[in-house]
Amino acid sequence: MSFSDTLVLLTGVGQEGQVGEVVARVLAERGAKLILVDRRLEVSQARAATLATAGHRAAAYGCDLSNPDEVAALATRVRAEHGDKLGALVSAAGGFAPFGPIADSDPGAWQRLLAINLTTAYLVTRSFLPALRAAHGAIVYFASEATLPGARVAEISAYTAAKSGVVALMRAVAQEEQKNGVRANALAPTAIRTAANLGSMGSDVRYVEREEVAAAVAFLCSTDSSAITGQIIRLS
Repeated sequence: MSFSDTLVLLTGVGQEGQVGEVVARVLAERGAKLILVDRRLEVSQARAATLATAGHRAAAYGCDLSNPDEVAALATRVRAEHGDKLGALVSAAGGFAPFGPIADSDPGAWQRLLAINLTTAYLVTRSFLPALRAAHGAIVYFASEATLPGARVAEISAYTAAKSGVVALMRAVAQEEQKNGVRANALAPTAIRTAANLGSMGSDVRYVEREEVAAAVAFLCSTDSSAITGQIIRLS
C-alpha cells in the first residue's frame, strides 16, 4: 500500500507512546505527506520533527477541533499551504474519562466527552469534505468496542454515546458521499497498548498493538479498500 505524494490529515496526534505516533509513522513510511493536528501545537510539532529526521514529510498544526471557527480556519490554511486535494482523513482525536453511574454523573463530563470525541469528528469532516471529494479520498474514524452489540457500557455511557455518534456520523458520510467518491469507515478496537492504557490498566490485559491499528488505518485509507465503505472494523 503506497501513499506516494498523497496528502493525509491525522487528528489527535498525541505524545510518544500513543496510537497516533505509530499511525503517523506507518503512513509516512509508505510515502504519505502528513498534516498532523493536535490541540497543542507543540505536540504535533514534536511528531513532525521526528518524522522529518527520518526523511519523511509532515506539517504540524495546532487546533481546538471542537471549535467550529478554529476548524474552519485550519481548513482554509491547509488548502492555501497544501492544495485543495486531501487523499485521506484519519480522525483519531478523542479521549476516555471515567463517568460513573448515570444517577450520580456530572453533566459537564457528559458534554466534554461528546465534544472531544464526536464534535471534533463532525467538524473536521464537514470542513475537509470538499478536499476529500476533490481527491476521491477516504475517512477513517475511531469508534470503540463499546459501540458493538452486547458490549458492557455501564458507567461509561458518555464515552459510549459519543463513540456511537461517531459510528452514526461515519454511516451518514458513507451514504451521502459515495456519489462523490468519498469512502468512510470506522475502527472499533478493544484496549490499545498505549502508554496511557498501560499506566491505568497495567500489563495483564489483552491489548491491540498500535502497529495493528496503524495497519488497519493504512488499509482503509488505501485504494486496496476501494470497495469498502460504511463499515465498522472490530480490532481485538
